[in-house]
Amino acid sequence: MRKYLKFILLFLVAILLLWFFGRNLDWKEVGQSLRTANPWYLTLAVLGICFGYFLRAVRWQVLLAPITKSSIKELFATTTVGFAAVFFVGRAGEIVRPMWLPMRDRRVRPSAALVTIFIERILDLASIICVFSIALIWFKQPAGHEAEFDKIKLAGNILLAATIVGFIVLFIYHRTSVSIIGWVERKIRRKFIPARVQYLILSLMRQLAASLDILRSPKELFLAIFWTFALWMSIAVPTWLIILAFGYPMRFVDSTFVMAVATLGSLIPTPGGAAGAFHAATAGSLIFLNMDKDQAAAVSIIMHLVYFAPAVFFGLYYLFHGDISIERFRSLLSSENAEKEIETDSPDYDEGDELAAAKQPEPAS
Repeated sequence: MRKYLKFILLFLVAILLLWFFGRNLDWKEVGQSLRTANPWYLTLAVLGICFGYFLRAVRWQVLLAPITKSSIKELFATTTVGFAAVFFVGRAGEIVRPMWLPMRDRRVRPSAALVTIFIERILDLASIICVFSIALIWFKQPAGHEAEFDKIKLAGNILLAATIVGFIVLFIYHRTSVSIIGWVERKIRRKFIPARVQYLILSLMRQLAASLDILRSPKELFLAIFWTFALWMSIAVPTWLIILAFGYPMRFVDSTFVMAVATLGSLIPTPGGAAGAFHAATAGSLIFLNMDKDQAAAVSIIMHLVYFAPAVFFGLYYLFHGDISIERFRSLLSSENAEKEIETDSPDYDEGDELAAAKQPEPAS
């Protein structure tokens, strides 16, 4: 019941955001802008996004390499199914990827898939912040928005500094993970913490440390950075093409600003791939660049479709042509089921050890 109530609440938030997005628009003008969009540019943009999903699979394979071997075919299928789930149910669908892959490729454990997706998110966030901050150096300041632009530059610099600090923290964790995990293990060996939760925490910490082994290998680190850069170029170029498709002249470097804002808008956990939030954020960035609001709305609608439609198409194909039932897919959206999957498939999990941990006396203070 709680899961359904959460979905209904997020759905209502999406409706509210869509209302906010379209409340002052002239939908006749929006429709006219949609009809005049260049189909060839849009086709190239869709192909670029499709290629981007393949690049996500390649990068995921690189991140999994320190832990286990994996199949690029299954990684691509899982990536598209996962993003299709994000489109239909919001960010709760993120859990589908680490749960789905181990059922397609038995060599990969859920905990390993989960921590590598965590590394993915770090790389993605760092990349979009770096692209955003660097682009601001050559960004053409919009007339009449000088004060807002100064605030944006300040925010970009703060985010860039936070990203650098975050990578330093990860580097320190990787170098001292044995000591940190040992300290955490001693602290959580208490009766009031369930044994299954203890094993879940420790397993994820060990898998995170293992996935960070790419920091030891210059080759693997280079590959992770290279494929991340290639991935975001496969998103940045289609973003630029979509804007050009509407006949609006914009430099590529300025379109990266729109991409960054649109990406941040897509993090809002509403169904429909952050419907409403994505549109409002994207249109707002275009209006900031002095695009007409009705044309900006049309661009945001098409951009949302181009970003998510390929994943939905491929995801539904793999979902209905795979050997995993729809009911099984629905069960993966439950965080409780996800915890159990990660715990019981963990290489550190042992039912006998769990019972022993449950009986272990509380340390003397």
